[in-house]
Amino acid sequence: MKLVIDILQGMGLASAAGLRPFLPTLVAGGFASADIGVDYDGTAFAFLESPIFLLAVAIAMVITFIVRAQLDTPVGNAGLQGIAIGLGGLLFAATLDDNFAVWWPGLVAGLLIAALAGAAVRDLFGRVRGRLDREAAAALPIYGEAVAVLLAALAILVPPVSLLAVGFFVWLLLGGRRREGEKYAGLRILR
Repeated sequence: MKLVIDILQGMGLASAAGLRPFLPTLVAGGFASADIGVDYDGTAFAFLESPIFLLAVAIAMVITFIVRAQLDTPVGNAGLQGIAIGLGGLLFAATLDDNFAVWWPGLVAGLLIAALAGAAVRDLFGRVRGRLDREAAAALPIYGEAVAVLLAALAILVPPVSLLAVGFFVWLLLGGRRREGEKYAGLRILR
């Protein structure tokens, strides 16, 4: 049973990191420091709850908020998504390493789940951003951060929520791809 709970926690943390990388990492590190739901002490991932690592993540988060406009390029978005995928893999692996000796499947699964969440939200925000005015579109990253923090906290405190989150991201991604295909199918009819 503990393995199932750890897998669910890891899935939720990887999903949250896939949305936005820094705040979910800080949430997981804070909970682990207080030994609430997760504890990385004595694992290969103990650095995730160290004050120095958490400070570095907080500084990186502040820098990305300050230079958000410069990061809103394909290269900047890809770099930020790469960080999100990497942190998602680390958080899932660390959650497994807390109670089990074999942690590498969590690294692989975390990378995949973070990539899934990032792709689903990137598609959603891309579709929504085009329909909003400039001020409302500028607030989308803040909504993303709020959802990521909430998902990270819920994944630790109520792990089954992670199944709903991953299912939602799959649904978002598949629905977005289906709508994209329908849009182009309509254009072919006009010829």
